[in-house]
Amino acid sequence: MKPMSSETVDAMRVWRRDLHAHPELAFNEFRTSDLIARELAAMGITVHRGLGKTGVVGTLSTAQGRAIALRADMDALPVKELNSFDHCSRHVGTMHACGHDGHSAMLLGAAHHLATNPNFHGTVHFIFQPAEESEGGGRAMVEEGLFERFPCDAVYGMHNWPGLPAGTFAINHGPMMAALDTFEVTVQGRGTHAAMPERGIDSFTIVAHITLALQSIPSRMLSAMESAVISLTQIHGGDAWNVIPDQVVMRGTVRCFSPNIQDRVEEAIRVICRLTAEAHGATAILTYTRGYPPTINTVGETDVAIAAARRVVGDANVQIDCKPSMASEDFAFMLQANRGAYIWIGADGAQPSAPLHNPRYDFNDDTLSIGAAYWVSLVESVLGVTDV
Repeated sequence: MKPMSSETVDAMRVWRRDLHAHPELAFNEFRTSDLIARELAAMGITVHRGLGKTGVVGTLSTAQGRAIALRADMDALPVKELNSFDHCSRHVGTMHACGHDGHSAMLLGAAHHLATNPNFHGTVHFIFQPAEESEGGGRAMVEEGLFERFPCDAVYGMHNWPGLPAGTFAINHGPMMAALDTFEVTVQGRGTHAAMPERGIDSFTIVAHITLALQSIPSRMLSAMESAVISLTQIHGGDAWNVIPDQVVMRGTVRCFSPNIQDRVEEAIRVICRLTAEAHGATAILTYTRGYPPTINTVGETDVAIAAARRVVGDANVQIDCKPSMASEDFAFMLQANRGAYIWIGADGAQPSAPLHNPRYDFNDDTLSIGAAYWVSLVESVLGVTDV
């Protein structure tokens, strides 16, 4: 593998900081996709736009035959940035707090290197995906024909990971990220004066009982060898100090790694809500929404990713069978539709990085060349090298 040129490394830093300064939210990445499309076209790469509204796919071919797809996400978060450096967000209330600016810059860097040094046989599709943050841009691209229009043998994703040192990677054979489901429970009681609760049915008391009972699902209804997290995140009800309201709405999220566990947890939540409400003379209506599926790597592609990462940072710096995260990732939709693997790249420099989704987070530019080199190594591993 030829080393990354200083021109490519410098360009990645410029792209990354420009993207960080101009963050855009889900399905509104218009400036971002314009920049990416313009740079890909300048490299001589065929550009396709419009999948998932703002998605961009660049295609680089050297021969007929095998194809590989590499994916980066582009969107930012509705977070007010608290950093003060020169490339700080210029859009108050919006920032790249998850490193998607760095992901896009690394994939652009790999595209630049491969366009300049096309030492492979086949086709590379560079997928720049919108709306990863809870809006399902990956699902939108797949449903709109991503892999029919750009067929490939496998698709690969990468995410920066605070807590891992720069110059390292981590990956699993199997689950990397959890499924994301959401639920809403509407408890219908009977409103009354707060001083006379016996004349009504207190929806808040019922919600309190449901909240505690839900925590028995992972601890008492699942095996200790199975993982699930159920978190209540919202309670809405009432408008006055002296009124027990008719109705209270509670909302929350479920995370797990298996479709089977998703099914069991949903049914358990449904039963607990219904029976708890009935025991108090009330009703409870559950709306349960399947969001992102679990991000599960396929075995053969994981082995390819491991070998590619080792070529870049050495065997000792690639952690295998790491602990999966309960966070979620809509790259999972691409892995449902195609074989592939998702890897974490270390983000911590001399000082630990701020956590993802933190208002003081900033992507570590020292990892740009490492991530781009991983993409190049992956392409050459899958499609073969013509000139070493």
